[in-house]
Amino acid sequence: MGFFEDLAARIDSVDSVVSVGLDPDPARIPAFIDSDLPRWAFNRRVIDATHEHAACYKPNAAFYEDADGWRALRETVAYAHGKGVPVLLDAKRGDIGNTARQYAKVLDEVDAITVNPYLGRDSLEPFLSREEKGVIVLARTSNQGATDFQNLEVGNGKTLYEYVAQRAAEWNHNGNVGLVVGATAPEELERVRELVPDLPFLVPGVGAQGGDAEAAVEYGLADGVGLVNSSRGIIFAGESADDEQGYFRAVGNAAKQLKGRLNRYR
Repeated sequence: MGFFEDLAARIDSVDSVVSVGLDPDPARIPAFIDSDLPRWAFNRRVIDATHEHAACYKPNAAFYEDADGWRALRETVAYAHGKGVPVLLDAKRGDIGNTARQYAKVLDEVDAITVNPYLGRDSLEPFLSREEKGVIVLARTSNQGATDFQNLEVGNGKTLYEYVAQRAAEWNHNGNVGLVVGATAPEELERVRELVPDLPFLVPGVGAQGGDAEAAVEYGLADGVGLVNSSRGIIFAGESADDEQGYFRAVGNAAKQLKGRLNRYR
């Protein structure tokens, strides 16, 4: 089975399209986490608190790009898999030749990856050729600066993000392509869905960025498959708690509440 078939099964089993972003900012990891691998210890507790509500976990590579970080990431991926939850690495890779092939080797350990299409089809081929792995192409991102380039018109009345979405659909020969389309721009989200009705979306921006949850569900899912991500809004939900138990109870409740909020629109 490929990534999106596995994801569909996971969504059905937990009745959830929540992606939990595992971005353990060392400056925000609570003091009670006592470990030589604090990012792993923190992630393990987050997974324990949220796995019943998580369709997927999405660690961002930026929080792991050092020796101890990669160790923590491997432990995190293995633990999530042990709970039956797929892992999508948010790495936004995109390069050519040997570099792209090296980047793609991380798919030996995770189930899917985000990629940047700016260098063109050949830069993504090492990822696309892994039929069983998900390849999530950046189209319309959730940050404020996305409009600097992504909204530029490139001809025939289309913006760059619309063109990227259509090209990504053309690259979907193995049925393993999805798109990143942010919930902070619901009109653009709707437009991308009109252009590519069959591609699942990873929709960031619903948590701390305050994106549109209803639009995320209405336009983010293709045949019920897609992901709506929250990172900081879940994993740091316990920061006002008095103790460890209260902290991770709040983390679990945040994931459960987002699941319920999204399910109202499914």
